[in-house]
Amino acid sequence: MSDEINWDRIRDLAQRVLEHSETLELSEDTRALLIKSAREVAISEQDAEDALRSLPTATTLLKEIRHRIGEGSRRLSRARNRAYELRDAGDLDGARQLMHDVLAVEVVPLYREQAETLLDQFTGLANVFATGRLNPDLPDRPQLAALSQRVQQGHALELTDDLRALLRQTAPTAAIGEAETEESLKSPDGAEALMGMILSRFRDAQSRFLRSMYRMTSLRDSGDIEGARQQMRDVLAVEIVPRYREAAEEQLRGLDSPPPES
Repeated sequence: MSDEINWDRIRDLAQRVLEHSETLELSEDTRALLIKSAREVAISEQDAEDALRSLPTATTLLKEIRHRIGEGSRRLSRARNRAYELRDAGDLDGARQLMHDVLAVEVVPLYREQAETLLDQFTGLANVFATGRLNPDLPDRPQLAALSQRVQQGHALELTDDLRALLRQTAPTAAIGEAETEESLKSPDGAEALMGMILSRFRDAQSRFLRSMYRMTSLRDSGDIEGARQQMRDVLAVEIVPRYREAAEEQLRGLDSPPPES
């Protein structure tokens, strides 16, 4: 469903009509857009058709469509961010409850689909935590985090072929070389240490990058472009995790690009 939905046109129409006081022209194209968008936010075609019989009710329909898009997006974003925090802290039950809370009130199919996907993911991670068995359909690092939390709860780490394969696949993304990885995989203790290193490198890299992004944005917006560039240079001076090096390099290229002509 998400591949089929693009709300740019309805957002633009809502902004022009509801914020800039343009008259809503009920052309065939606009009617089709409103009916399509209404369906995408769980307003029936009959209700949409009824609303299009007059300009005031059509405007109310547009307002409700925009409200459902915006409110649902904000609700899901808040819940997802908090759920990730709970997941990373090992509280998968809390993460799942947040998705249940979203699903209890959300009507927009796209947002329900995304919440259900996250709920399935958190449920799968809870099973990894409970059993120690990996799931090929789940993302790599969250599974490593679930296994790490399981070990911290006193469970022995079982060095299976699946876990070896996952660590071999994930280690390079944390800038850990093949020789170090293979040495670590000779014992469960070594694998546990490798798992911890992967997770800590990503955790530290993310924290460092987000702090620098905040400072960079503040400096850029105040007109201190050189100071903003230095924030990204400082990241690159110490960062080894490829994903965050690439992100810092991309930000630096953006700052070095000439501003668009007005």
